[in-house]
Amino acid sequence: MRTRRCRRSAGFREALTAQGVRAGQRVVFVDEMRVGLIGQVRRRWTVRGVRLCQRVERSYKWRYLQVAVDPLSGEIWWRWSARLGKKAAAAALSEWRALGVEVVVWDNAGSHRARAVRGVGVALVYLPAYWSELTSVVGVFCVVGRCVAGVVDGLLAAKLAAVAGALGGLCDGMVRLVGWDWIREALGGCAINELWCGDW
Repeated sequence: MRTRRCRRSAGFREALTAQGVRAGQRVVFVDEMRVGLIGQVRRRWTVRGVRLCQRVERSYKWRYLQVAVDPLSGEIWWRWSARLGKKAAAAALSEWRALGVEVVVWDNAGSHRARAVRGVGVALVYLPAYWSELTSVVGVFCVVGRCVAGVVDGLLAAKLAAVAGALGGLCDGMVRLVGWDWIREALGGCAINELWCGDW
């Protein structure tokens, strides 16, 4: 486990160095999630022999949640977008750049590599393909999902308000949730004694 963590940390540092990232720059992890009124059935405890009927929403209305987290400070920023694409990605980066974000770590989605996005002025570090668990935003999405899953809100505005409330409640424990050891080691410049084998 220690060796794997150190390999990830070393690989992450290599990726940051390749993009010209310097010590002291603010690095955030970014990801997107669709939030809407398409409900899901969850397992529930009930009296033995009694069938539980769960209410499920079926309304094709949604918004996209764009989240950025700082794994060192635990700060979190989020915004809503009607659709995903290069315009939404560029708008999010421009907004967060004004708040002091200098480096963004995210996946290899096509919209993330668009010219308009690369021209915002923020250094972009891309995660390896099929390694979505490397982004610490996944922990945020898991907590948000547990807060709103199985709840029938009826209105999209109510669902979005519930998600915003869940995100607001995460502020106190964000460092523990997103500040994984290998990320903190890489950003803190800790020495890595294990061999780097070239793969995250």
